[in-house]
Amino acid sequence: MLSPNEDLLGTGSSLLNLAISGRVEGGIPAGRYVFFVGDSSSGKTFLSLTCLAEAKLNKKFRDYRLIFDDAEDGALMDLRRFFGDKVADTIEPPSLEKGEPVHSTTIEDFYFNLDDAAKKSKEDNQPFIYILDSMDALSSKYEGKKFDERKTAKQKGKEAKGDYGDGKAKINSGWMRRARADLRDTGSILIVICQSRDNINASFFEPDQTRAGGRALRFYADVEIWTSKGSSIKRKVRDKDRQVGINARLRIEKNRISGKEWSVSVPLLWSSGIDDVGSMVDYLVMEGQWPKNKGGMIDGSKDFKGCSGYREKVIQFIEAGDLEDDVRDLVADVWAAVEKACVLKRKRRYE
Repeated sequence: MLSPNEDLLGTGSSLLNLAISGRVEGGIPAGRYVFFVGDSSSGKTFLSLTCLAEAKLNKKFRDYRLIFDDAEDGALMDLRRFFGDKVADTIEPPSLEKGEPVHSTTIEDFYFNLDDAAKKSKEDNQPFIYILDSMDALSSKYEGKKFDERKTAKQKGKEAKGDYGDGKAKINSGWMRRARADLRDTGSILIVICQSRDNINASFFEPDQTRAGGRALRFYADVEIWTSKGSSIKRKVRDKDRQVGINARLRIEKNRISGKEWSVSVPLLWSSGIDDVGSMVDYLVMEGQWPKNKGGMIDGSKDFKGCSGYREKVIQFIEAGDLEDDVRDLVADVWAAVEKACVLKRKRRYE
């Protein structure tokens, strides 16, 4: 059970923090493994990297090594702009070769790099946050061997023996257990990103989406979060609606931290990243704490004098008055009230 005094790494989203841990200040305890699964362009990488920025704001995690294993070679956003100088100056690849960054290309590389990080952590007494982006981008020695077999057979006019999978599921099953123990021993955090896929041959009782990597990725995860693209965020420019971001839908499928599987919506703006204040305003409106009339006017004046108007004006009022922490406390109170109301009262069976 999560200790009330345990330090938690923030996710950059107050709502996601609450959904994971029930505490608004953070969601991920040290020594844990978080599994992000989701659709393409649904915010998986951005949310993961935001955790690194949050680490620099938290004295408990400020001195952690920040390791980004960009196996996809697809994170091309401006790190300094979105996540600050401290992240941009300290983020590092899993290894270097002649001064150049080297990222994992096989599943074996990933576990070897993770093991090296754990050994260094034990030697230097410095934990780490390791992000793998993504499991799908990794091949395996088994996969390479089967490719060579099929190519050779094709050239000889023969058929290669069939096989099922790429070998990653087997390696994850055996090696994730060891990695999970190292995280616990060093107080480090692992975030693994995986792409969702349509489950084409799903039966009536099976989910519409699946992902690669085998069952161990979920079995050992402390938190499993599925992301999907919600509605587009638009702004009128020159009399035309222009998309400026998306509402990312975050659905917790497994949660060892609090045991609860909530879903939240988090705005991601292309210009600035996670819109935490905007998501909190939306939440307070959705839960009826701040009424919204048919014209779209929001009234939050019962909690903050002068806090009323259209959504963007309310957000600007909060930011201009440095009321973010006060609004965060209010959201935490409303969240707690909702959770309390969801409890079904039953007579205790055991004393």
